[in-house]
Amino acid sequence: MCGLVGIFDLRDGARGIDRDLLERMNDRQLHRGPDESGLHVEAGVGLGHRRLSIIDLASGQQPLFNEDHSVVVVYNGEIYNFPELSEQLAAAGHTFRTHCDTEVIVHAWEQWGEACVERFRGMFAFALWDRNRRTLFLARDRMGIKPLLYTLTADGLLLFASELKALLAHRAVLRDIDPRAVEDYFTYGYIPEPKTIFRGVHKLPAGHVIACVPGKSLPAPRRYWDLPFEMRTVTDPAAVREELIARLEEAVRIRLIAEVPLGAFLSGGVDSSAVVGLMAKVSPDPVNTCAISFGDPRYNEAAYAQRVADQFGTRHSVDRIDVDDFSLLDRLGELYDEPFADSSALPTYRVCELARRHVTVALSGDGGDENFAGYKRYGWHMAEERLRGVAPLGLRRPLFGLLGRLYPAARGLPRVFRAKATLEALGRDDVDGYRQIISLLGDGPRAQLFSAAFRRELQGYSAGDVLREHAARAPTDDPLLKVVYLDFKTYLVDDILTKVDRASMAHSLEVRVPLLDHKFVEWVSGLPAGLRREGGEGKAIFKKALAPMLPNDILYRPKQGFAVPVAEWFRGPLREHLQRRVLGPELQQLGIFDPSALRRLVDEHLSGRFDRSAALWALAMFESFQRRALA
Repeated sequence: MCGLVGIFDLRDGARGIDRDLLERMNDRQLHRGPDESGLHVEAGVGLGHRRLSIIDLASGQQPLFNEDHSVVVVYNGEIYNFPELSEQLAAAGHTFRTHCDTEVIVHAWEQWGEACVERFRGMFAFALWDRNRRTLFLARDRMGIKPLLYTLTADGLLLFASELKALLAHRAVLRDIDPRAVEDYFTYGYIPEPKTIFRGVHKLPAGHVIACVPGKSLPAPRRYWDLPFEMRTVTDPAAVREELIARLEEAVRIRLIAEVPLGAFLSGGVDSSAVVGLMAKVSPDPVNTCAISFGDPRYNEAAYAQRVADQFGTRHSVDRIDVDDFSLLDRLGELYDEPFADSSALPTYRVCELARRHVTVALSGDGGDENFAGYKRYGWHMAEERLRGVAPLGLRRPLFGLLGRLYPAARGLPRVFRAKATLEALGRDDVDGYRQIISLLGDGPRAQLFSAAFRRELQGYSAGDVLREHAARAPTDDPLLKVVYLDFKTYLVDDILTKVDRASMAHSLEVRVPLLDHKFVEWVSGLPAGLRREGGEGKAIFKKALAPMLPNDILYRPKQGFAVPVAEWFRGPLREHLQRRVLGPELQQLGIFDPSALRRLVDEHLSGRFDRSAALWALAMFESFQRRALA
């Protein structure tokens, strides 16, 4: 895995590129590629690369060129079908000097142009310069496993990089906070693409490309892939289950190509256990597995991971996170470059740190919940959808909206017991109802958190616009599959995959995700919703397919998630840290938050009356971001 940076003169393509600046940008991503670095500079274009060597260790250096040096690429990722593509391209007359997947990109571009990305199977972000066509081509993989950010300076320089910190090395990049990104962050716990925390910096969305030509304005990103949801009629469920395992096994097998030590994360949950089981089936050697344990049994899955490790004879390593392991709070603020409120980033960082002691590449089970509707919130959403079906929205919105506003709040109770939440849900449409389920802070508490001046800056913007824009393009009307689609477009790419990319790259560890192989995802998207959830059970068909491989107490135990005891930490060893960070001057000087709302959140949590840990963690991460990025 690697990191890339670049500077491109979009104005006229003739200006000289500051090589020292390019090198400083590149070095800010040293952690992504500690093995080697490389730069290419010519009139109007500068490309930089940090390499973590995985395949063709001897000759895969970047930037990498075609035969006459007219095409050059810097690239982050893995293209798993590069052997087949190499054969096709060689048959078409292209000459290869290496045995790495990077060289496939330059020849695929020569052969197929922008359509080359449609032939790549893998995870990737790359920047390619074609001198003859005077074209800079930026591309990101279909799922958004690998990141790519960009910004355009006032004087027409296009800057791009794998991480925001590299762009900020250029003094022309303004650090103006985008109010809409703040609203999104305190709704979802992350900042959804294409936004970043800064107004003028953007994420290239998953499954998109940009082709730039000097002398022309920066074009909007172009989508080249989307989830198809082309439904198939299933007449033989047993055959479907058999095909599911065969397809996943193939996705696992092609991800075992490496010239460095390789292993897997193992939580003891369904998804990681499935990946490890299939790795053990196709690998001639014992699989290296890594797990995290907690002192608190409510969060500890180590025993389940150990059981799976014993079953498949893996070389298993376990690292423990104790209740006082909060030293990473500031490190996380630095690592993610912008506010990021998923507290499971902490154990993810630790499990990547553990894995890197033993391997350079690790497979993960991410994507199973999205593919097979495994999250509990899907069940809540479908229950609310059944209630919403009693009357048209035009009747429900005024009636239940009013009742929801008048009914007293019962915060702190499980959602099923909160009549206010149910009444409010009945007054919403399906997309807005789902947003309320997944929101870090509801509309009322979020509005109260912000100062009056900041609310005016929002100019009526609502974070619900993010989901509505995606829902308008959803290729399905099925109520379950629509919210699955929304999670693929938001939560998966901007939370789960971002979390894993930054945590793994902090330790120069490559993570591969077989459950997000695009061919596998396309096939799964065609399965009827009823096969994914049955009788309130998520991942129904996946669990049945895995039954010959995994025991029932692994397949059907309650889902725990990769959580940490934040609520207890904030009332115990992190109490003073919480008060200092959330109630300190740094947050208040921004003018974003209402000081009385911050105090109320802290007091309610510390008193034990309510669990405000999610909102307080988000505030602590925001404070850590602003103290580092805005100082």
